[in-house]
Amino acid sequence: MTLKRPVAGTNLEQAKSHNRRVVIEAIRTNGALSRAQIARLTALSSQTISNIVDELERAGLLRAEATQKGARGQPAVPYSIDPNGGYSIGLQLDHQLAVGVVTDLSGTVRARLERGVDRPIPTEAMPLLASMTEELAHAFRSRLLGIGMAMPGPFDVEGMTSVGPTALPGWQGFPVAAELERLTGMPVTFENDATAAAIGERLYGVARNLNSFVYLFIGTGLGAGLFLDGHLYKGSRHNAGEIGHMIVQPDGLGCFCGKRGCLERYVSLRAAYDCLELPDPDHASPDQLEQLLAAGDERLLAWVDQAAGPLRQAIDVLELAFDPETVVLGGFMPLSVIELLASRLEPLHLSVSSSLARSVPRVMVGATGKDTPVLGAAALPIFSETNPQFDVLQKPFG
Repeated sequence: MTLKRPVAGTNLEQAKSHNRRVVIEAIRTNGALSRAQIARLTALSSQTISNIVDELERAGLLRAEATQKGARGQPAVPYSIDPNGGYSIGLQLDHQLAVGVVTDLSGTVRARLERGVDRPIPTEAMPLLASMTEELAHAFRSRLLGIGMAMPGPFDVEGMTSVGPTALPGWQGFPVAAELERLTGMPVTFENDATAAAIGERLYGVARNLNSFVYLFIGTGLGAGLFLDGHLYKGSRHNAGEIGHMIVQPDGLGCFCGKRGCLERYVSLRAAYDCLELPDPDHASPDQLEQLLAAGDERLLAWVDQAAGPLRQAIDVLELAFDPETVVLGGFMPLSVIELLASRLEPLHLSVSSSLARSVPRVMVGATGKDTPVLGAAALPIFSETNPQFDVLQKPFG
């Protein structure tokens, strides 16, 4: 078989946890692999692979498949990730909706809940999220790994968090993870929705086999999730990727952050609704844009043409800054509108990504749709087991 992407390991005993993640990542990316194939792909010794595979099989994370007959020697036993080896809960809170899912290790949704909300403050949202967690956990409690939660950022930025229509009010400084842990008794991992969506797209979508990409999350505002050389990059305060407040039009439209010409004033659900003179998007379904597009609404088509320029400029900056393999477009914006917007971006600006040797397009449309953030949130509790964290190797050994 052709192995898609090597993930190097290390034989240092102190890096055992890292090597476990490398093995799981290799199988998750390539499908069922024999021990010999894992060893070739990861550069780990045969003995190290045997020990890790045995440990993961005993833990229920891996399962043996039917043996494969080779040209010579003993038949090889391939191993795959056991979907029933563990489950996790993903929660997503936005302006209009609270969504909860249970996923297995393959990312398959085993249960799903939705509850309507209206720009909820913490005292309203936390009991609701705890109640949803209890309902979701009932049938999976024995092998639940934890809770992942996603909500709009940025976090704890003076003059930006909880300010303006693209943010949720009252969350400045609120200990989301700690409070949800207290209410549910389960470990909680917390990320902004764009970062969670990037995780979801990497695990289950078009970025599945990519090491470096930028995920642009088009929601009420605009944010980005960043994968760089296989690492999820979150920044010093977990606010990396808040590109909605990148100035793309000096002295342009006023933004609630206090600046003028911010990107999300031109590319977001709110920007589209403002241009179309439609009601507040917090009280209307994004599907309305899909209906307008199907009807050939000239105002919507004009907005797409207007939004393409600022978005093209932002993509140019992201390519020059991070040199990603691709930029993925997704979020709450209807898929048909995102696809039209993507088609209007050509020709893209000349940048370091302008190469004839490219194996993937410079811009791609996400594959997992509106549930990408909550799928990514559900992956947060197991993310350290399905994506190598190379920073463990930078710590001193003693």
